[in-house]
Amino acid sequence: MKKIFLFYLFIGLVSFCSIGQDLKQNIRGTVVDAESKYPLVGAKVIVTSVDPQIGGICDEKGNFTLLNVPIGKHQVDIKSIGYNPRSLTVIVNVGKESIINVQMEESAVMGETVVVTGRQKGEVINEMATVSAQSFSVEETNRYAGSRGDPARMMSNYAGAQGTDDSRNDLVIRGNSPLGIIYRVEGVSIPNPNHFAIAGSTGGPVSILNNKFLDNSDFFMSAFPAEYGNSVAGVFDLNLRKGNDRLHEFSGQFGFLGTELLFEGPLSKKTGASYLVMGRYSTLALFDKVGLQYGTDATPTYGDAAFKLNFPLKKGGNLSLWSIAGTSGIDILISDQTEPDQDAFGEQDRDQLFGTDMAIAGITYKKPINKKTFLKTSLSYAYQKQSTQHLYILRTLLPDSTWQYDADPFDMMGYSYQIQTGSAYLSLNHKLNKKHIIKYGINLDAYHMNMQDSIRFDITDSSSNFFYRWDYKSNSPDFLAQAFLQWKYKINQRLTLNAGVHAQYFTLSNSLSAAEPRIGLKIATSDKSVLALGAGMHSQHHPLYIYTYHQNLGNQKIYHNLDMDFIRSIHSVISYSTKIGKSMSFKTEAYYQYLYNVPVTVEPSSFSILNQGSGFARFFPDSLENTGTGYNYGLEFTVQKFFDNSFFFMTTLSLYNSKYYGSDGILRNTDFNGNYIANALAGKEFKIGKTDKHSLSLGLKVTYAGGKRRGIVDPVMTDSLKEVIFLDSGYNEVRFKDYFRLDVKVNYVLNAKKTTHEFGLDLVNILNYDNILGLTYTPNQDNPMMPYQERNQLGFLPIFYYKLDFKVAGKKEPPIE
Repeated sequence: MKKIFLFYLFIGLVSFCSIGQDLKQNIRGTVVDAESKYPLVGAKVIVTSVDPQIGGICDEKGNFTLLNVPIGKHQVDIKSIGYNPRSLTVIVNVGKESIINVQMEESAVMGETVVVTGRQKGEVINEMATVSAQSFSVEETNRYAGSRGDPARMMSNYAGAQGTDDSRNDLVIRGNSPLGIIYRVEGVSIPNPNHFAIAGSTGGPVSILNNKFLDNSDFFMSAFPAEYGNSVAGVFDLNLRKGNDRLHEFSGQFGFLGTELLFEGPLSKKTGASYLVMGRYSTLALFDKVGLQYGTDATPTYGDAAFKLNFPLKKGGNLSLWSIAGTSGIDILISDQTEPDQDAFGEQDRDQLFGTDMAIAGITYKKPINKKTFLKTSLSYAYQKQSTQHLYILRTLLPDSTWQYDADPFDMMGYSYQIQTGSAYLSLNHKLNKKHIIKYGINLDAYHMNMQDSIRFDITDSSSNFFYRWDYKSNSPDFLAQAFLQWKYKINQRLTLNAGVHAQYFTLSNSLSAAEPRIGLKIATSDKSVLALGAGMHSQHHPLYIYTYHQNLGNQKIYHNLDMDFIRSIHSVISYSTKIGKSMSFKTEAYYQYLYNVPVTVEPSSFSILNQGSGFARFFPDSLENTGTGYNYGLEFTVQKFFDNSFFFMTTLSLYNSKYYGSDGILRNTDFNGNYIANALAGKEFKIGKTDKHSLSLGLKVTYAGGKRRGIVDPVMTDSLKEVIFLDSGYNEVRFKDYFRLDVKVNYVLNAKKTTHEFGLDLVNILNYDNILGLTYTPNQDNPMMPYQERNQLGFLPIFYYKLDFKVAGKKEPPIE
């Protein structure tokens, strides 16, 4: 660590000596057809925000280079004959070349006046999307206060999305459980990409997905295109960026979330092959020593790494090898306590030793077969593991509010879940003509599971025997097969129809969804406004560990939930958006979702899988059947000013209702029915001096949302089972106080001759407001009828970092004057 600090200091001192020079950098990239990915030879790319303007023309591979662009924020216009023009905002810094990849949409009818000029800011990369979709960039994950460089936390800023826990990045989309979300990279599904991930969940405290490794990506919230299956709530469709194929560049960062190193550059300048390699290791142990609180007295450790090797091939083909991996561990030891304490992650009657591992490696091949057809295929292998050991603590709370330990800790429970997944993806885009585009393909996932879990019959008795709750190992792979067909019909410049069908089959439960129709219609009502409608049927299998939970009947194991069918949902959305001036927009969406085939208990109860999927706890299902239902409906508003003239803001309001029926036939609120969410974000960049060499950015985020729901505690069962148990009657009719949080972000950027320095401070919950997370079991001798206490979410959390970017010039690099 000392050597890394001295390295940063040396680079910083050298770079400060060259601050006075006139600083410039290059903008490079490619321009291709949005559907066929065929390079647009002769497309014009012009920086219009400088005088004189700087322009270039794309070569036979669609590549362009704009030399000696002054540092700062610039407007870049892209035009090609027969295509809708595009305009982008590009931030140019000294330390790294700005590389942009542009997809152009072909005009439906030659000679007609273009009504809406191509894809606007914030619209998705996937051309088949119609409603409830949002693109995001690396700049956005950095720009928004409280996002912590995390795609999931960044998406919680948008209408319809909300986090459930400040210490985790679980996403609730329009009242749906976080279980309904999936992550895809290069077309294949990946395991939960978070450190300290609980089995079956989709979130965690720290993301493994480093935003410096990601390219512009999409997120879908409802009625998504037919390409996306096995999800009923939301889809992250992530793209990995390739390394710089011309210059060797370095990026380093030190801060609260870890120490990061990233290297990229050309493997062969002749062929354009490139590499990108990065790694990160946690630094929380350092901040623990200075007394900084982050929700637990234990010290989490984690590390992650990623790489991408990119090889351009002849005739526009491209082959890439890529991998993402992470490992994490934490030991939460209450046996070290001398007096009662609250830990955001732990229980109050046991030591918990927890660890996770996640890795995926893949190979992706892309090729424009001709000007009308594009092929993409990926193969991957993924591994995930969650393991824990719980040690029971026998202790008594003395009158002076200190603990007396009555025995040494002893094993009470442990588990290890391992899943290996082999995946394949194949798709073809084919442009029949200017008006008709089709896309079709398949996904195949093969799962191999090893699930082990054992617990004592009496967890408070060290002489009690253990019994297995999970003891499952796959004899052969279980398959999830998916197929899709999409059709895009550009009826005219004002009217576009997207239609498709998706099918999927899961061998483990013999579940089949033979035909899930998807449809969307987009109408340009004027040159600034768009009305859109979307609808679709969606289905999803459940977390794999739920299928393999068993009951013991003598010496026989009964896998009572192996035949659970898919959960299914019908989405419908109507959307209206309009541009306000040059860089502002207004958008509203209304939606209704009907969920059916929902697993609930066979015995009448309030249980529904719609309430699962957040936090650090697994659940232990009784015999389930697919007879539950639920629904979500709501109305959302967004007013947004995109980053322009050094300022941006976004305000969102989400009003919604989320209800369900358990097997007892009673209509209840879901766990995620907060009813309302309001967000306000703003940011301003200030120049220091007359140039862009120094800049200061300030960001602000305010969130106000309905409080979390809970039931009425059953004190007898809670004290007996040593965990909070709610009564069926009145479940989710009680709610905690409303949620409020104010975040502030400050960034200072300094550009020197070949380096860019960035100092950032993200002040999360700067007012230290006490938001309630839930209830936790705590023995109470004074009042046995209240064996629990409220558990707060994270308080004030300052997150700082220092980032350094610099380039290593090659011998043949064109000079930057």
